Amino acid sequence: MAMIVAVDIGGTHMRAASYSQDDIKPIKHQRIRTLASEPGGFERLLGVIEDVWVQGETVAGIGIGSPGPLDPHTGYLLAPPNNPQFHNFALGQKLAEHFGVKTFLDNDANLAGLAEYRFGAGKGHRFVLYLTVSTGVGGGVILDDKLLQGQHGLAAELGHIIVEPNGALCGCGFQGHLEAYSSGPAISKYVLGEIESGTKSVLKRDVNLSAKEIAQAAYQGDELAIKAYQRAGEYLGIGVATMLHSFDPSIVIFGGGVSQVGNLLFDSFNVSLRKHVFHPRYLEGLTITTAQLGDDAGLLGARALAEMKLGISKN
Repeated sequence: MAMIVAVDIGGTHMRAASYSQDDIKPIKHQRIRTLASEPGGFERLLGVIEDVWVQGETVAGIGIGSPGPLDPHTGYLLAPPNNPQFHNFALGQKLAEHFGVKTFLDNDANLAGLAEYRFGAGKGHRFVLYLTVSTGVGGGVILDDKLLQGQHGLAAELGHIIVEPNGALCGCGFQGHLEAYSSGPAISKYVLGEIESGTKSVLKRDVNLSAKEIAQAAYQGDELAIKAYQRAGEYLGIGVATMLHSFDPSIVIFGGGVSQVGNLLFDSFNVSLRKHVFHPRYLEGLTITTAQLGDDAGLLGARALAEMKLGISKN
């Protein structure tokens, strides 16, 4: 039985794993530092893939997840953040030529959603909305058992829907995007701005203040910290209401560190979602839950992508 090799290219680490088709656990797994600021990134990637290649076994294909923007139809990395070595880089073609097998590429958030659909919280659902709320806000959408990619492969950039016209500046350079309100850095930026304006808090003005520290202060009753998460949850509800109107999923799955704070975020999210959904029918039978696969989602999503494209899986 042919194996699948899965690759997850992150800003800090590159990971690779080899899988048989009948087991969710990898045969081999390897992780190395990405070292994006140092030359030789592609050679390091080749090395980590070779480390998990099981000699004597047939490899059916390679699946790769990477931060976007990218083009899954051509296998091109366009401009992954924090990794200039891979800008306008024909990664899929180069790996296919080097290893002699078909290679498939997609956005890491898309693939995390695909992984949850195939192996995690979304199993049994045909219409899945996955959102990761962390350093950024990203997502993946499964519609009628198919991964939504779009004409240019740029679909499901869910963190960049507009929730406040002419609002806060997003890291992408545009205003009013969901990521500018509900991501970890957005929560920190809001708190720092309020402290600078004179709002009292146990938190100190520190450019390295993290969303995790703010959550800890909120648990201790700090009003500014609580308000920051309530605000993030309110805008998240606005954004997800728009996504329900667009995709009508049967399940919404949340991943990422910010989503792990529980009611601190989701109490205001739930109120906001119900307020902004224009008909209650969207909420009937809707499951809202958290991701199950953790750090393995990227690799399992890359595996699922390759299996899907090769026709190995039923989806």
